[in-house]
Amino acid sequence: MADLRRTACSRDCPDACSILVTVEDGRAIRLQGDRDDPITRGFLCARTNRFLGRQYADDRFTSPMRRRNGRLEPIGWDDALDLAAERLADCRSRLGPASILHYRSGGSLGILKAVADHFFERFGPVTIKRGDICSGSGEAAQIEDFGISDSHDLDDLANSALIVNWGKNPHTSGVHLVPHLKRAAERGTPLVTIDPVRTRSAAASDLAIQPRAGGDLALAMGVARWLFDHGAVDADLPTYADHVDAFEALAHERSVDAWATDAGVAPSDVEALAERLATTRPAAILVGWGLARRRHGGAAVRAIDALGLLTGNIGVPGGGVSYYFGRRTAFDLDFNRGIDAAPRTLAESRLGPEILAAEDPPIEAIWVTAGNPVSMLPEANAVREAFVKTPFVVVVDTHPTDTTDLADLVLPTCTLLEDDDLVGAYGNHYLRASRPAVDAPPGVRHEVEIFRALAARFDLGGLLDQDVRGWKDTVTRRLRAAGVTPDTLADGPIRNPFAPNVLFADRRFPTPNGRARLLTALPADATPPDDAYPLTLLAASTPRAQASQWSTRPPSPPPARVHPDATALADGADAWVESALDRIAVRVLHDDSVRPGIVAMEKGGMFRTGSCPNALIRATETDLGGGAAYYDQPVRLVRCERGA
Repeated sequence: MADLRRTACSRDCPDACSILVTVEDGRAIRLQGDRDDPITRGFLCARTNRFLGRQYADDRFTSPMRRRNGRLEPIGWDDALDLAAERLADCRSRLGPASILHYRSGGSLGILKAVADHFFERFGPVTIKRGDICSGSGEAAQIEDFGISDSHDLDDLANSALIVNWGKNPHTSGVHLVPHLKRAAERGTPLVTIDPVRTRSAAASDLAIQPRAGGDLALAMGVARWLFDHGAVDADLPTYADHVDAFEALAHERSVDAWATDAGVAPSDVEALAERLATTRPAAILVGWGLARRRHGGAAVRAIDALGLLTGNIGVPGGGVSYYFGRRTAFDLDFNRGIDAAPRTLAESRLGPEILAAEDPPIEAIWVTAGNPVSMLPEANAVREAFVKTPFVVVVDTHPTDTTDLADLVLPTCTLLEDDDLVGAYGNHYLRASRPAVDAPPGVRHEVEIFRALAARFDLGGLLDQDVRGWKDTVTRRLRAAGVTPDTLADGPIRNPFAPNVLFADRRFPTPNGRARLLTALPADATPPDDAYPLTLLAASTPRAQASQWSTRPPSPPPARVHPDATALADGADAWVESALDRIAVRVLHDDSVRPGIVAMEKGGMFRTGSCPNALIRATETDLGGGAAYYDQPVRLVRCERGA
């Protein structure tokens, strides 16, 4: 007889959906969204709908694997952990703990993944990464402006008279926002969509603007100029925000027409957006993570934050500039000191070059938790070279990746259907429990148990003696005062009791002086166009993959979508996408929804499938927050013959 079991998706997605798993004879046979979850509402994204194919894939790791003679071969757990302990101890004794790099990414958003950080802090502390390649610059921008990066509750969109969808593509990367937008449209709430690619949201919008790649900062500044010129700025703004005059001076450095030219849009687009923000209130501005993945991404988000302030839309129901939901804010994670304890940090956005350049000591060992950095970081060839150069690499993962292909030791861990963890979302305010819906294969271990066993080899004790339940109790200490426990979360999602529905409702901000802060300086102009590489690569999220976890077999060669006017190559032609770093073979697809000047590809391709866009992208850090400038890479399309 089949059982129905509840768990939560812990992959790197904003929604953290509640999943109902139909289990028969110990095997999951169906996944569906939980109708009782106020966010999931009974449906899942295409990626998770197809997850059973990944769950039961033939290449799943079900035993520790050690590399011998260039090949990964099974090894027992005791031998694997003894080897790891021996090699880590050797690095620490010879060169010091800074010779070890612990790299943890967001392949799983389970809160207990922080146990890995705790182990390496207690063992070392060791070298760790700094920055956040995905949302770092946008979060840092909002912290600079408002003191925190968080969002109005999704249900607060019911109070909005206007919704500006700035760089978000919810049909692909946040599908559970879509019903909120549909309900808003049914109420007659106008929607504005801003994106260099005409997404599905644009078709449902009252105004759709396609700026050039990287034109968001200029567009926002042009709107600000119009608002100042037309007396449409909140008269109370100086009472709760600093640097109003300095920001006004920035906006007046150029005319509306000049800002529009820089943004790659018509002046009428700037005016239309400004008029809507000036006359339709309250307005909610929803900011996508992609627009911050440019060199000046932090400045762009700060300029958009300023529009929320100028128009009086901060601290009011139905307003706000929402970029990120503080998914960790409900949990107690103060057992880790992070960067404050680390002897050295390496920029995540430049990880390959920084590992290769590391000296005194060099990096002698790398431990990878919840990530596939060889594929997913910029300048991927340098990352790959760094991993090849490093004498000992350990990867904890479920399936083969470009990173496990270079590992000396692979330790198999739980999939999202087997995991036992707690999850906070970065696209809503709900907390959920990830519970084992099916048993993991006998050779697979939870990461808490991996580090518990490894810590015992060094007599580290303390919190590292705890099992999964003990760690859940540790991270929910503060929540218990609000009546939330691991057991109540196992019964279903609970809204973060510490998250307000409306941010800054009293217009007091968690900044040193309690006031918001406006941008006071603009970044220098971007690098001039390169005639040799006239296009800009945009390798963005796709419904077919969660980062490098593909729900279907990735297409080969990968498609490269371009506006027909942007290339002389025929639709369907075989071509190279080339940058100054490398090239990959693609299939050209003409698509007039893509703004001319852009090559649009799907992110998540790997070297092992011959389709890693990050091999083309220069490792460049964003202006704030240690983000990666993924979307600034100049490229060109060059014809190639199949098989060349």
